[in-house]
Amino acid sequence: MPKRMRFTIWRQLAAVATAALLATFLAPATAHAAPRESRPVHSYENAIREAVWVDTGLDLDRDGEKDRVAVDVVRPREAAAQGRKVPVIMDASPYYSCCGRGNESQKKTYDANGAVVRMPLFYDNYFVPRGYAFVGVDLAGTNRSDGCVDVGGRSDILSAKAVVDWLNGRAKAYTTRTGTTKAEATWTNGRTGMIGKSWDGTIANGVAATGVGGLKTIVPISAISSWYDYYFQQGAPLYDSGPDALSDYVDSPDARARCGAVQQALVDGAPRTGDWTPLWTERDYVKDARKVRASVFLIHGMQDLNVRMKHVGQWWDALAKNGVERKIWLSQTGHVDPFDFRRAEWVETLHRWFDHELLGYDNGIDREPMADIERHPDQWVTSKVWPPRGTDTTTLRPAEGSQAGVGTLGLRKGNGTETFTDDPQHGETDWAAHIDRPTPDKAGFVTKPLTRDLRLSGSSEVTVTATPTTSTAHLSAVLVDLGPDTIRDYATSGEGITTLTDRTCWGASTTGDSACFKETEAKTADVDYTVVSRGWADLGNHASDRKGLPLTPGKAYTITLDLAATDHVVPAGHRLALIVAGTDKDLIDPPSTKPTLTLDLSRTKARVPLVGGAHAFARATAGSVAAAPGATPLDGVSAPRTTHRIPEGGQ
Repeated sequence: MPKRMRFTIWRQLAAVATAALLATFLAPATAHAAPRESRPVHSYENAIREAVWVDTGLDLDRDGEKDRVAVDVVRPREAAAQGRKVPVIMDASPYYSCCGRGNESQKKTYDANGAVVRMPLFYDNYFVPRGYAFVGVDLAGTNRSDGCVDVGGRSDILSAKAVVDWLNGRAKAYTTRTGTTKAEATWTNGRTGMIGKSWDGTIANGVAATGVGGLKTIVPISAISSWYDYYFQQGAPLYDSGPDALSDYVDSPDARARCGAVQQALVDGAPRTGDWTPLWTERDYVKDARKVRASVFLIHGMQDLNVRMKHVGQWWDALAKNGVERKIWLSQTGHVDPFDFRRAEWVETLHRWFDHELLGYDNGIDREPMADIERHPDQWVTSKVWPPRGTDTTTLRPAEGSQAGVGTLGLRKGNGTETFTDDPQHGETDWAAHIDRPTPDKAGFVTKPLTRDLRLSGSSEVTVTATPTTSTAHLSAVLVDLGPDTIRDYATSGEGITTLTDRTCWGASTTGDSACFKETEAKTADVDYTVVSRGWADLGNHASDRKGLPLTPGKAYTITLDLAATDHVVPAGHRLALIVAGTDKDLIDPPSTKPTLTLDLSRTKARVPLVGGAHAFARATAGSVAAAPGATPLDGVSAPRTTHRIPEGGQ
């Protein structure tokens, strides 16, 4: 059934089902109108708080018993007393006990009877009074759940999916971890929306990719779409460890003692060669985008160097191809929750989104612009669709300039060669700072100053033909906006925000669970350049993204690097630069050698999604004069930090 038809039918059914309840949700003046907004008419203090353990059907810890995952529920008591079934907002997470959630690292707390007292974040405080249930799921192997963490694999995904099945009457649950008394979800209509940041949002992606019935929408924030792309990009290692370290990081003490076999499987299945294995196929949700039946509201920071923007581009494009209803917010931040960079607008928008998707309210959010994009700190624009109509992939070509290593970028095919030597001590900030000067570690290519704004929107790719001097080589390709600007300082510890001491409240509070959170503000930096998009690859993967081969020194190889999705306007007066280099310090690990690479410029090109396409580029560069080389290094944000990142709120 087409998506639009399904929503129309649901609205009709919802109107009938809620006709007798309008007095509860609406003020008397609108008692005869269709509801457009759920209101806080239920008591949060008196909400029902209970725990159940859902049977996953798995036995990863090999104890002879089916693994059960702990599910903490907060739901409105008034609805239960009236026999009225409510929809569910669900966050499945491995972090509820080990590490905490949100900017303040909140953990679950419990009373003497084991009922949840504090549920992290504001979702329960805000939405339970408005007639929703909130469900916090401990992923298998974490907190009070059985089983083992397998980092995005069957256990992670199916343990969360089992909860959706239970909410829809298709799975079993029990009132205790080991008991036999069953718990039924008779209080819900089964309509579920999953939400979460980073690993939590990744689980939402993975569960949606199973096509499970009853999951109506997901809201993945800073989420992974394929776990291979969290650890590698086209063979280039992004971190010096694999998923086994991450599993060990979040395992409960019980799981750590029982799950040695799962840990070893993670080691064996994720070799540091960067080759694709069946382990990565199991953890690739993009391939199953055709199964997604839920709508998707996606939020991501365009400068997220933890869960990088490649996860957005490939997931978004796959969802679009399969006709999934979508909405997107793109911020200038790094790995930051929208609650901490656009709080009031976020709460309002999320409220309207869930009202529309889970209650069926015709509040118009599905007819509003698809995309919100942060153009400058706290300054947002919208796009009716994303990428906007009129966006066309345009081929830009590097050419030799007046100095070696300082070339030009335009529409005409170039000739000649450029040479650089991999220096693992340098990265994108070093390359961009010295873009107008020859340096031995990079090849840079720059447009003339633009006479008109030029907007990039979507995913780029850079094809290079390179001849290495050694048997291993890594490549980086970076697009840079050269010109002064004030941006969010994503390279600092807050990744674009500063946490303040004042608090604002978003929902109802109890003694044990406050709805009041520390305010934040934009942390900004004045810069001379902005890195727009990045991509990396091992040149040994030239024949296949999935398997690397040793290189023959002196032989030319052609490879296409996938660059991360973005939406960025290069203003008039600025220049657009393409940099090709080796190891991007602290963003990929170096190869075992330090090769010198020679680029064949006639066989090197960048394919960039430009609004207006090649015509817009030609107009923006027509009549301008090349900028004089600068002697002073350009200022940008500081280099990426070296601390190992994990897919959650911190680093």
